[in-house]
Amino acid sequence: MIHAYAAHSPSGILEPFEYDPGELGAEEVEITVEYCGICHSDLSMLDNEWGISQYPLVPGHEVVGTIAAIGNAVKKLKVGQRVGLGWYSRSCLTCEWCVGGDQNLCQTAEQTIVGRYGGFADRVRANEGWVIPLPEGLDPSTSGPLFCGGITVFNPIVQFNIKPTDHVGVIGIGGLGHMALGFLKAWGCDVTAFSTSPDKEAETRALGANHFINSRDPEAISKAANTFDLILSTVSADLDWSAYIAMLRPKGRLHFVGIAPNPVSSLVFPLVVGQKSISGSPLGSPATIAQMLEFSNRHDFEPTVEIFPFDQVNEAIAKLRTGRPRYRLVLKH
Repeated sequence: MIHAYAAHSPSGILEPFEYDPGELGAEEVEITVEYCGICHSDLSMLDNEWGISQYPLVPGHEVVGTIAAIGNAVKKLKVGQRVGLGWYSRSCLTCEWCVGGDQNLCQTAEQTIVGRYGGFADRVRANEGWVIPLPEGLDPSTSGPLFCGGITVFNPIVQFNIKPTDHVGVIGIGGLGHMALGFLKAWGCDVTAFSTSPDKEAETRALGANHFINSRDPEAISKAANTFDLILSTVSADLDWSAYIAMLRPKGRLHFVGIAPNPVSSLVFPLVVGQKSISGSPLGSPATIAQMLEFSNRHDFEPTVEIFPFDQVNEAIAKLRTGRPRYRLVLKH
């Protein structure tokens, strides 16, 4: 039996829950969970915000642990190996996206906590393709958030061939944004943090920002016109997107990894005359996750986390609901 924490109704309290996972599939891996990050997507699933939750719901998709068992067709992983598991737990491997190396765009990809039980548990299962070995130098207690929030902000750096000489802005300094600042600083970029909180300036500079702009200061926004090669939005808020588009250099890109609640609009003329783009992306492929982990290891980068024991999962969820964690929450067995 697998012992977990599950909610039995939308926004419900997480309670001890056990289930029989059945026989291990030929290409499956069973992971003994050591740590599991708590992501805002776990809250969305707990609250059935997207209308796809099934109860009992076991959240958890930022797993770090060791392999307890492998199926008889598993080739690349071994029992005892320390690994991580993120939002996806399986993809088809035969569609054009999987064959092209973009398994995160697979239209039939299985998601770790959608229609199955996730990592708020002592063990969790997934297909071997999405179980990624953790480099030896990475701290397992802080690495869980890399498998969702981390890859979400790292993937655009790779996908859009961001250069160390590029000027990059990051909107929002929270769970996603603080990791974006760290990655981009280590990548060599000139990095600007946008925040509505002027008192965060020193903090953002410590996290990796070279510059700070108070996004409620129209004069500062105006002065930054024609500055950025990429602006990465990590916030779930509606902003004056036209102002940010005006801050892009020719061929610049406004890229979303945070979910703005309402449609994003722009006059077409500034896009056309500056050959600018508006785009978004979901997480990243297994190969990009492995690249991110190696990059993090090489540059001694780790998310800033607060750790709770698993039996305090509801206290940790309550803290995430307030929007005040610094900056990611992790559960520990």
